[in-house]
Amino acid sequence: MKKEKSRFVTLCTICLPILVLSMFTATARAAAVKIGAILAETGPAAFLGGPEVRSLRMLVDEINAKGGIQGKTIELIVKDSASSPEKAVSFTRQLIEEEKVFAIIGPSTSGESLAIKKIAENGKTILISCSAADLIVNPVTPHVFKTAPSDSYAAQQVFKTMQERGIRKIVVLAANDGFGKAGKEQLTRHAPEFGITIAAEEVYDKNATDLSAIVAKLKAIKDVQAVINWSIVPAQSILAKNVRQAGWDVPIYQSHGFANIKYAEAAGAAAEGIIFPASRILIADFLPDGPQKEFLLKYKNSYETRFKEKVSTFGGHTYDALTILVKAIEAGGEDREKVRAAIENITGLIGTAGTFNFSATDHGGLGIDAYAMLTVKNGIFVPLED
Repeated sequence: MKKEKSRFVTLCTICLPILVLSMFTATARAAAVKIGAILAETGPAAFLGGPEVRSLRMLVDEINAKGGIQGKTIELIVKDSASSPEKAVSFTRQLIEEEKVFAIIGPSTSGESLAIKKIAENGKTILISCSAADLIVNPVTPHVFKTAPSDSYAAQQVFKTMQERGIRKIVVLAANDGFGKAGKEQLTRHAPEFGITIAAEEVYDKNATDLSAIVAKLKAIKDVQAVINWSIVPAQSILAKNVRQAGWDVPIYQSHGFANIKYAEAAGAAAEGIIFPASRILIADFLPDGPQKEFLLKYKNSYETRFKEKVSTFGGHTYDALTILVKAIEAGGEDREKVRAAIENITGLIGTAGTFNFSATDHGGLGIDAYAMLTVKNGIFVPLED
């Protein structure tokens, strides 16, 4: 009898802490807000997804350290898509059906975002994309938003700059992915508005390691005044090298996908003078004092101190997405539809990409002024002078 009692006591001694821990863990999970993220941490778009993951984790840590969202911590579930639309689709279903996340941040690229847009909408799950394609939010669907300024605005800013510099005849290159395809369509659409003729268009493999043959073909076209490339992959750095190696002394314009200093570093001396549109986070030090500069420098300094690398516009997209989502959850609580509606009512919110003003008919929240025109000078990004 004493032995049985002793065993019972021993069993209770072992099991009780486990039971308490299990109850505590279950309570902690119940008190968490589950947020999914699909980002290209590896693969050809890692220059985007890497900073995005790091920025997102940094902000989650900051928010949780302050008590979370209305007392609830954020449980972040990150999926590395490696910029594959197929993986993005699979992860979206997993996050919605198995993980039961409250919302999804990402993906990193336009092709992935367009591939999962309908899945998120059918699952009535809030999706805040970090990609630029205008098609992500146009036409508007109730649950899909984005934080990257639209590629349509980027194309218009590039053409406006060309027009001011007397450029009338250009050639266009683009990678054969969702970002390149969407951007090329915007360039074709807006060129006539600015009196610009596209003499030729070339699409190259996103994994290309040598574009010299295409460069030679385009260089043979008479009276071309500039080259514009639309890409988010490392090939854009190779293109710049190939253009200069061919002795082709024309201005090189890149898309907003060039807005990571690592692309300029990879291109080396060939990057000098490249012109591209980007958010002002890359030139925060050059801005006049005010709320926007203060916000940008806070993010920039926090990121660079923690990760020992230069900030990029791409990391800012996840930082903005979570900032927007947190503000909406504070307004709408645990009701997803109320949170969705709350995002539509956010106005005047300063982010890394600009000041967001959402509405029921605008799920992008940014205007053409979100883009500034930058250039590479002495190996760094600086504002483009008139």
